[in-house]
Amino acid sequence: MSTEKTIAGRDPVTGGGIAITIRDGRIAAIAETDSQDDTYLTPGLVDLQVNGYAGLDLNDGALTPKRVSELTRIMAALGVTSYLPTLVTGSRERLLDALDAIATARREDVLCARMIPGVHMEGPSIAPEDGPRGAHPAEHVRPPSLDEFNAWQKASGGLVRLVTLAPEYEEAPAYIRAVTAQDVHVAIGHSSATPEQIHAAAEAGARLSTHLGNGAAALMPRHPNLIWAQLADDRLTATLITDGHHLPDDTFKTMLRAKGLERALLVSDSVALAGMEPGIYRQAIGGDVEVRADGRIGIAGTPYLAGAGLPLIENVPIAMRMAGLSLTQALRLATVNPGAFLDGRGVVKLNAPADLIRFSIDGKTGSFVLGNTLVHGEEVFSA
Repeated sequence: MSTEKTIAGRDPVTGGGIAITIRDGRIAAIAETDSQDDTYLTPGLVDLQVNGYAGLDLNDGALTPKRVSELTRIMAALGVTSYLPTLVTGSRERLLDALDAIATARREDVLCARMIPGVHMEGPSIAPEDGPRGAHPAEHVRPPSLDEFNAWQKASGGLVRLVTLAPEYEEAPAYIRAVTAQDVHVAIGHSSATPEQIHAAAEAGARLSTHLGNGAAALMPRHPNLIWAQLADDRLTATLITDGHHLPDDTFKTMLRAKGLERALLVSDSVALAGMEPGIYRQAIGGDVEVRADGRIGIAGTPYLAGAGLPLIENVPIAMRMAGLSLTQALRLATVNPGAFLDGRGVVKLNAPADLIRFSIDGKTGSFVLGNTLVHGEEVFSA
């Protein structure tokens, strides 16, 4: 039996009213209205890099389908309608077990199946050096292996959609060509590569830069270096963390100008300690990790960040302030642009899945106040 309903709000593009008719989970009609509603209606947010949130860790070696389901519902309550659970460098066994848990969650939980189109493997083939390696455990860093990639896909039923690696490995170009031939995206990240190695990776098929400006040495030649090379290569789309800690305002603004709005997107890179009270926590990845009151999360006693503490819905208004973006521009970086790497998600158009959010903007702080989240037309969060 067909079901139909209409949801209305304010279109951030036109500033006018918009009504979206939903039939059987998909957008059946889009109409302008004369409504003066101040609640915006937009595509749900799309996050390509989520390691955890609110104490729920994808990388502690004890991942269960239940935890994946709990995290998925938290993401929906934060305005995210599609996300890639992100598994960082670890033992072969831990990665396979985590992939199996995510695949099981998708089979058993329809919301997980709808919101999780795949998995992001951030590592294990990253730079082994302190600095570019970040908080990833050095003992599990290893060269790229197609045998291991095939094992990931077997364990998950083909869920791996994005792989982040350092392109300085001798095996990297052949590996990139092989996995991109299977419609898997490759990103450059946690690297100490030369510009030549960066461009060779892009030539082989790499199309993203993972949290550009981070996962790199604290000191490097002013030019040439791997950041300039990635900014200059038009084949690469930059993923950027706008939490106020990973990138200074001027850096983000300059990177955005270099890449253009069409080749940039926002990710949260949120970790299990995101949303937690300030303090020092013992973590499976990173050891002693400090959560500060301002949301910064880093390896205690070092200058190294250990992931991010803010969800994507908080990064979007920060990005607006950092670079002087309009609401429409900032939302593009968190919806349609990342969605382009997930089969065209993050859009409002006829016959697209009705993955939508309604939110208002706090007049004093500029923060987003989420009202509703719909996934495939079903309300999964209401304030």
